[in-house]
Amino acid sequence: MALIAYDSADAAAFAQTRHLRDDDLAVWRAAIGRYLEPRPGMRLLDLGCGTGSWARAFRTWWPDAEILAVEPSAAMRERAVVEPVLAGSAEDIPVADASLDGIWLSTVIHHVADLEAAAREIRRVLKPGAPVLIRSAFAGRHEAISLFRWFPEAVAVLDRYPSIAGVEAAFATAGFSTAGCEPVAQVTAPSLAVAAAGLRREAHTPLQLISDEAYAAGVARLAEAAHTPSGPVVDALDLLVLR
Repeated sequence: MALIAYDSADAAAFAQTRHLRDDDLAVWRAAIGRYLEPRPGMRLLDLGCGTGSWARAFRTWWPDAEILAVEPSAAMRERAVVEPVLAGSAEDIPVADASLDGIWLSTVIHHVADLEAAAREIRRVLKPGAPVLIRSAFAGRHEAISLFRWFPEAVAVLDRYPSIAGVEAAFATAGFSTAGCEPVAQVTAPSLAVAAAGLRREAHTPLQLISDEAYAAGVARLAEAAHTPSGPVVDALDLLVLR
């Protein structure tokens, strides 16, 4: 898959626009808690951590746990809000066998070039029965994500992402089965006006992979809609959990 490789411009845009506010993270904390029981000494890996916002949240939520962070992009590591961030990827995780109590992948799975190789490597580093928690938009599931309302051409990009069934099948080759799958609704922006003002094309893979004309048309649609008072922008991403 590996749709894009993050450079410094992408990393800067991601850091500026893709970090959820602390209050808006609460729904994800609750969802994670349905599959992962935090405890002192727990070792949780944020795999493909980007600029580290999730690793930072985990360290705040669970100060007695050990939160590790791995990211393949040097540009992302340089802008990380946590330390250390190790160089590595889903196919090459720099930790020992059977040493992790869980792995978190947030909006990462579509960048993994070889899902079956990643599944084998994740199986290697996880303790028996430990969960893989995958937060993502998946192919065929765009309806609850507002971005695609303004940029309908980007749906075709999303459909190049792995599907839930495809991820399940790839991980089944390494002995994983599905423990749960649920949409989680989050507040992405307090209003459409804020969303429009803060939009950065470089921060969104689907927007990078549509034409300039389609992007400009979507910006115009969003700007027009933003003139009308609105409530919060709520999007639902899926949480797929495998064991």
